[in-house]
Formats: sequence, structure tokens, C-alpha cells
Amino acid sequence: MPATQSLVTIKGRKDGLVLVMNEACAYRDLLIELKEKLAASTNLNKNGPVISVKIEMGNRYIDADQRDQLKQIIHSYDHLKVEEIHSNVLTYAELDKIKEQEKMVTMVRIVRSGQVLSVQGNLLLIGDVNPGGVISASGNIYVLGSLRGVASAGQGEDRKDAVIVASIMAPTQLKIGVTMSRNERNTAEVLTERHMFECAYLDEHIGKIVIDRIQTTMKKGNLPFTLNKM
Repeated sequence: MPATQSLVTIKGRKDGLVLVMNEACAYRDLLIELKEKLAASTNLNKNGPVISVKIEMGNRYIDADQRDQLKQIIHSYDHLKVEEIHSNVLTYAELDKIKEQEKMVTMVRIVRSGQVLSVQGNLLLIGDVNPGGVISASGNIYVLGSLRGVASAGQGEDRKDAVIVASIMAPTQLKIGVTMSRNERNTAEVLTERHMFECAYLDEHIGKIVIDRIQTTMKKGNLPFTLNKM
């Protein structure tokens, strides 16, 4: 008699756990086996550091309610945290949303004091942002000029992977997702330095926005994205 096919496979990795879900079985059966597998894993029933969990659904589409069900089961273990639920299947609405997030909006202008420039997607601004000026994007922000006002990237959905890049980085305030940072640098010194592009990104290890030269940041491997979309 052939062995029963496993519906849930738990794989351990250095950065946490990966749960590989069978994509052909009934969803109800998947939840039942997930509960059984987690309960039978003695290591998961012990107190310990937080373990990151990634769920691979393969070619199975799951809606928001089903995602919440998976999270509820896994989060019933205090030290398990769902970092990602990945499915190869997208709805047209989700695909349109991704296209909206990835599009590049290019503008040539100066954002003066009191002016607000806000876009959906990534913003490429060819010009300056003066003190008192505000720019905002749901994606990344690239300024080919001086950034001396306020810049907010990854807005609307708390995108922690968003970045802000500028030729001259001397902002009064930066915001990435919900994390905010005020400028602690000497603006006069920044404006008189020999400039190279600088990048502001959210370092989740310290929970702060970090500014560094792009070349340095890329060598360190700290960038949460690649510049090939610019």
C-alpha cells in the first residue's frame, strides 16, 4: 500500500522555517495537516527566540481570509512569526496593483516651499526639493538634484523595502513606511561637500533610517532592492 502523500512539508533554514504546501489537495485538509504537523514538532512547542516562517503555496490561489487562517494557526505558537505567504497565482487586481507600484513617474521641476508632490509608484524627480517642499511616493524616490525638504517613500502600505536616493542628501525629514527620521547632519557642510549619490533606507536590525553612499551601501549588501528599476 503506497504511503500517504504529505500535504505540508516543514523545512528548516538558517533564517527560519519554510512551509511547503501541497497545491492540489483540498484547502481544509491542508489546514488540518498543518495543525497536526506543528503540534507534533516538539522543537516548536518549546519557548525560544522568534522564528521567521515563510509559507510557499505553489500554484494555489489563496484569498485574504485564507491567509488570515494560516497566520492564526502559526501565530498560536508565540515564537513563530509569518514573514511571507507566497503564491504563484495572482488575480488581475493584484497584478494591476503590482504594475501600479512598479511604474516610474518622471517629473522635471523644482518643488518649492509649501508645495507638495505626491505620486503612486516610483518617483524620479529631475530637479530640487527646496526647504519646506514635500515629495511623497508609494514606491521609491530618486532625486536628480538636491533634497532639502521632506521626502516620504513607501507610503500607503508601510513598504519597509522602499528607498530614497538623492544627488545631494540634505533633507529636513525622511520617512520610509511608518518610520520617520529627522536630519541630524549639518546642512551647510553637506551642500559644500563633493557629492556622490546617497541612499536612505530602513535598517530593520536597528529600526532606523540609514543614509550612506550608494556604492558603499551596495558593497555592504545592505540595500533592500536593486537599482535596475531606475
